[in-house]
Amino acid sequence: MPLLVTVTGPDHPGITAALMSVVQHGRASVADLEQIVVRGQLTLCLVLHGEDDVLLDALARVVADHGLQVTSRVVGPAPSAGVRWVVTLLGERIGAAHVADVATVLARASANIERMVPLSDLSLTSLECLEIVAELPVVADADALRRELLAVSTRHGCDVALQREGLYRRAKRLVVMDMDSTLIRIEVIDELARAHGVVGEVSKITEAAMEGRLDFDESLRRRVALLRGLDERVLEELAANLPLTDGAEVLVRVLKRLGYRVAVISGGFSFAAEALRTRLGLDHAHANTLEIEGGKLTGRVLGTIVNAARKAELLEDIAREEGLLLDQVVAVGDGANDLLMLERAGLGIAFRAKKKLREAASASITRGGLDAILSLLGLSARDLRELARV
Repeated sequence: MPLLVTVTGPDHPGITAALMSVVQHGRASVADLEQIVVRGQLTLCLVLHGEDDVLLDALARVVADHGLQVTSRVVGPAPSAGVRWVVTLLGERIGAAHVADVATVLARASANIERMVPLSDLSLTSLECLEIVAELPVVADADALRRELLAVSTRHGCDVALQREGLYRRAKRLVVMDMDSTLIRIEVIDELARAHGVVGEVSKITEAAMEGRLDFDESLRRRVALLRGLDERVLEELAANLPLTDGAEVLVRVLKRLGYRVAVISGGFSFAAEALRTRLGLDHAHANTLEIEGGKLTGRVLGTIVNAARKAELLEDIAREEGLLLDQVVAVGDGANDLLMLERAGLGIAFRAKKKLREAASASITRGGLDAILSLLGLSARDLRELARV
């Protein structure tokens, strides 16, 4: 039967080399091993096959020479593999209560926690981001688990995301974002309406659409019709002063440095999307085009309207153009118009969104800036410091 050998104690250079040298010269084979160091405290586990008393005595001597402790016990065969998932906790302060509630939810789902890793800066006095990797039974209901974790998020005022762990989680290569109230802090059509003195009328149409009395296409046409006669210089001034959402520049800079492609797909307007494309160095930008004649808006939209279905199609088109699988795509949005796009992506993130979208998305961010997305991609504070030096 396999033997589990556990070595613990103060860490210092040379321990692993000494232990593995002993095993190398013994007659045992290593079936499994894992090592972790937390604040200078080492835990090293080895699963050995074919060990004998001579080998165990030699290991005990090496352990004693290094001021460590060792225990051993017979273990059964490795359990059949389940499905590995990653739970990411984000908040101003992640404490024992947060972890306890998440662990309780995982236990009810018969999940076994394999490891917990802080992604936040360890120089801080409290955790801001914690990544938990757990193995769930193949038959586990991921949607039900996500709903329970969302309840934990609401209860504690933090964000809790659930993702399938695997190759494609670590191989994301395209991030697609909505524009209005996601990449930027405003709704562009509201600003245009305000400049044209029709913000009240536009707001009524928006409200009707949100209540389901108008579909997106019709509501957009009616709102744009109210902008007829607006001078195009207003668009130019607005495009030059678009207020970015907190963390947007950091997010795009890091993604580009890591080789990601970045796109904006918006039900808003192309003049703003193109301005952001130039300003941030985005790779793709798609939005609705306002017709302009004689320097004035005509009140019409040109071409196919970028609605929810079109957003999802454009996401697929960009992924195909870049030679990527949808599992390698991250989509970020805040409204119902983004739902199909988020569902198509390998990771759909509801950003400061309404409850309905948060419930449907793979993950949600309700606090902090867009750069919180980097934590959902598994990047730690140490990783970001390293990138800052490049």
